Amino acid sequence: MIKIPIQQIDSTWTLFLDRDGVINYEKHQDYIHTWDEFKFYEGVTEAMSIYAKIFGKIIVVTNQKGVGKGLTKLENLKEIHQNMTQIIETKGGKIDRIYFCPDVEESSPNRKPNPGMGLMSKQDFPSIEFNKSIMIGNTISDMEFGRNIGAYTIFLPTTRPEVSFEDPRIDLVTDSLLTFSNMLINR
Repeated sequence: MIKIPIQQIDSTWTLFLDRDGVINYEKHQDYIHTWDEFKFYEGVTEAMSIYAKIFGKIIVVTNQKGVGKGLTKLENLKEIHQNMTQIIETKGGKIDRIYFCPDVEESSPNRKPNPGMGLMSKQDFPSIEFNKSIMIGNTISDMEFGRNIGAYTIFLPTTRPEVSFEDPRIDLVTDSLLTFSNMLINR
């Protein structure tokens, strides 16, 4: 049974997305350092076009510890986000804002699973209602972030197949952004 009221999702809802392992391929035990390393998952731009027609806001929330460790240059991260957004927009999608946390300390209020990036989005977009939001991610940390802001959660097992789909922090499991977008079209 799906715990997410997909029949009710409309332009008053917000979609939160993790980046690596959700929008693009994640590098195993490493970071995406440059645009050349960034590769969209198949169907992402199509899904983002569908989401843009349904959700009022689309927000990316991404931990970027590589920046904090000095392994990824801030200007390269900005280039990745600019190019990613531009390609999504040319295909009819949108990203209203990208929040990233370069902090290396797990206790940072802005580092997922902590709710800081969600709280920043609410400050920037006061119309966001967390109880009318969905967080899509590929880690339990993403699911905990969703719970910490009061959102529904969707787990993509792209990089963590060992995670139990019965975990109570997960409301729905789907294999890709495109699969969930098709669920919304066919509701």
